[in-house]
Amino acid sequence: MTDYKHTLNLPETEFPMRGNLPQREPARLARWAEIDLYARLREEGQGRRKFILHDGPPYANGSIHIGHAVNKVIKDMIVKAKTLSGFDAPYIPGWDCHGLPIEHKVETTIGRAGDKVPFREFRQQCRDYATKQIKGQKDDFIRLGVIGDWDKPYLTMNAETEANIVRSLGKIIENGHLVKGYKPVYWSVVGQSALAEAEVEYQEKTSIAIDVRMTVADESAVLALFNTTAGEGPVSIVIWTTTPWTIPANQAVSLHAELNYALVETAINHGKERLIVAAEMVDTIMARWGIQQYQVLAECSGKALEGQLLQHPVFDRQVPVILGDHVTTEAGTGAVHTAPDHGMEDFIVGQEYGLDTLNLVQANGTYSDAAGEFAGVHVYKADEPVCDALEREHKLVHMKKFQHSYPHCWRTKTPLIYRATPQWFISMDDKNLRADALEAIKGVQWFPGWGQARIEAMFEQSPDWCISRQRTWGVPITLFTHKQTGELHPRTQELIEAVALRIEKDGIDAWFELDAAELLGEEAADYDKVTDTLDVWFDSGTTHNSVLRTREELQFPADMYLEGSDQHRGWFQSSLKTSIAINGVAPYKQVLTHGFVVDEKGYKMSKSLGNVIAPQEVTDSMGADILRLWVSATDYSGEMAVSKQILQRTADAYRRIRNTSRFLLANLTGFDPAKDLVEPDQMLALDRWAVDAAWRLQQKIIAAYDDYRFLDVYQAVHNFCVQELGGFYLDIIKDRQYTTQADSLARRSCQSALYHIAEALTRWIAPILTFTAEEIYEVLPGSRRDSVLLSNWYEGLFTLSADDELGDAYWRRIMSIKDAVNKCLEDARGEKLVKASLAAEAILYVSDSIQTDLERLGDELRFVLITSAVTLKPLAEGAEARETSVDGLKVTVAASEHPKCARCWHHRADVGEHAEHEEICGRCVDNVSGSGEQRYYA
Repeated sequence: MTDYKHTLNLPETEFPMRGNLPQREPARLARWAEIDLYARLREEGQGRRKFILHDGPPYANGSIHIGHAVNKVIKDMIVKAKTLSGFDAPYIPGWDCHGLPIEHKVETTIGRAGDKVPFREFRQQCRDYATKQIKGQKDDFIRLGVIGDWDKPYLTMNAETEANIVRSLGKIIENGHLVKGYKPVYWSVVGQSALAEAEVEYQEKTSIAIDVRMTVADESAVLALFNTTAGEGPVSIVIWTTTPWTIPANQAVSLHAELNYALVETAINHGKERLIVAAEMVDTIMARWGIQQYQVLAECSGKALEGQLLQHPVFDRQVPVILGDHVTTEAGTGAVHTAPDHGMEDFIVGQEYGLDTLNLVQANGTYSDAAGEFAGVHVYKADEPVCDALEREHKLVHMKKFQHSYPHCWRTKTPLIYRATPQWFISMDDKNLRADALEAIKGVQWFPGWGQARIEAMFEQSPDWCISRQRTWGVPITLFTHKQTGELHPRTQELIEAVALRIEKDGIDAWFELDAAELLGEEAADYDKVTDTLDVWFDSGTTHNSVLRTREELQFPADMYLEGSDQHRGWFQSSLKTSIAINGVAPYKQVLTHGFVVDEKGYKMSKSLGNVIAPQEVTDSMGADILRLWVSATDYSGEMAVSKQILQRTADAYRRIRNTSRFLLANLTGFDPAKDLVEPDQMLALDRWAVDAAWRLQQKIIAAYDDYRFLDVYQAVHNFCVQELGGFYLDIIKDRQYTTQADSLARRSCQSALYHIAEALTRWIAPILTFTAEEIYEVLPGSRRDSVLLSNWYEGLFTLSADDELGDAYWRRIMSIKDAVNKCLEDARGEKLVKASLAAEAILYVSDSIQTDLERLGDELRFVLITSAVTLKPLAEGAEARETSVDGLKVTVAASEHPKCARCWHHRADVGEHAEHEEICGRCVDNVSGSGEQRYYA
């Protein structure tokens, strides 16, 4: 018996069936390093238009988490897509290296700077720690397939960068935006330093809300204002606060001038008394206190009460009644406890009345001796002793614990306090920085669009930016202030440059160890050297000046900044503030934000919940390409859900794309594009359509990449693999590819289409499935570059003319017909009428228009529908036929009565008619020993 298997064009490929990504990807990284791919990309990019995505520096502390991976993968996809679009798109990764978390980590190891270890040694330990952290994070980012200048990243702790950060401060001072002020700022008692808005996060906290009597000093004068002598008991204004620990710093009670205040007689704990609260809140307040019996005696305006003195509830001093617009009736009593040390609104209204700060709370959060009985008590533990003192003095009206959102340090995760200290600020309004920034925001393109409204709202509410910190590990504020006047030295700009040159050589120690006389000479005795350091957000916020303007391959402004959505209050905002202050323009043309990663139920990633997905675990078990595909397949504009189940579904989608690629490669065996590529006008119509479909898709994919719509790219590629290719074209061409003669037009035509599609598909997926794309690319036939990333979008695709009768619309109709017939074949198999589609013969009862379409295919129709025979009949004759989803089409399926061809598996009447080939059909005989079949429907 003749074995016809050797006469088939069976596929072969070196492209593996299974991805084995965890094992294969590291070898690809080694190959990129071997050819120095990043340097090659820069060489290729010479002279091209630049696209600069400026990397927002992650903090150099701890292992990367899934949010880091999302951020870096999105950046990498954009950079690679821009490279394929013909841009020179360098990517310089960076790290934020100074600040409290690193300093705190080193303190726990070797002790506080200046206490147990010299300052220089302490800073070196911080530098060493950050260097170690960067190494670990860098390795993880590289493992994700992110390509960049990893050998020369920018670090905010590099001496050159530190010097340029100092120069940035000098330019801001030169433009008049720096001011020194003594006002309340967020203060970390753990870090013993001021914080800016961007360093604050909100967490749930249990606090104590108290209502406190502030007894009036001149009872008769106050009653006269109410025009009454009615009622019994002492007269008090009642304040409400959620920060009992600030009571020792009380200096006034604020009322609203236009509110009416009621004199209410009631009895609470110590007999009858008369209490003053906002008139419109009386019923609500009494209900909150649990009081049912009370009487409103009289009312008067808040303005009338201005200037009255009240007895401090604990200390032997009196405080005034003042007026402020910040007083509302939304909560409390309508009378606001005012401590200028511990609240910006209190500070502002206190300034209007000449109230100074008391400075009772020290840097470490404990009360000073000036706080009397509370001396040495930490503010975290002060609520209880303060309430005890109020109870002792019969001033506590009501007390209740409650949970609320409270500001915490985003690094130490500890509660913050407001504390008045002398600090350096970038003024938002003195030189119109706020107005200029709001105008610049309008000229930036925001992805998603709601980002514009978000950052505008933040700028409208943003207070002056406190940029000074009382730390050791940070870029210094290199200023000299006059000891008497507090003014900056008149040669400040010159001095800043002199210091920057020293820092450029010796790092920030050059400032801290500088003897002022070296620069000021005899004037040194008249000036103080500032010892504060800069907010780390200033470090990263000025990288547009210290990095974009100093790296030759970069440019200012950047085309894009890209970070998580929390950076509207962080890096996006600090960068915009400093760029407007220095350059008068935004540092970016586009800003893209992505959401946070949550589990599949929408919960935040948490070790305690056991729902953390570590990127290292994913790359080790599934491969980086699976993680990258998940990022592309998720709508990054909102929360991004991930779990093991979601990643498994992503792996299933990956296999579809990979197996489609494998089929394309397998069926290019023996194909040399240099001599076998068929010209478009010589290709069969179905093959021309397949290339046209790829061309159409490529336009959509490029547009989606241009608009950063990675989900659309993923869906387009996946659907093309599933529908147009897997569900239609590849299914149809198998017979032609395997059974026709190796060098026939029928086979070379479809191989040409497969080659074009594979070349295009490889590039489509390269920004996302970067490892897999390289695998495909290197085994494609024809001459190759060393990397797919050294190419551009494939230009070999072509489109059909608009008047082509067998164009896209035609083949879309054929696809719908094929789907309908497939459903009937499946039903027939389920009913045991046939064992396989090639064992079936189909009768199609069709309308005139469908008949016209199908008759164009001639005998090719059976290959399109993958049956052994197809007969067309008028629709009117199909009364008993199967209904389909296509209007004007009914189908009857029957088992073929003809023998099966041993070579092509079609059931044909002419099987066995050739004496030398008794087991195969006439078409196969011609393909085996004749001139080969012809396909004329093209």
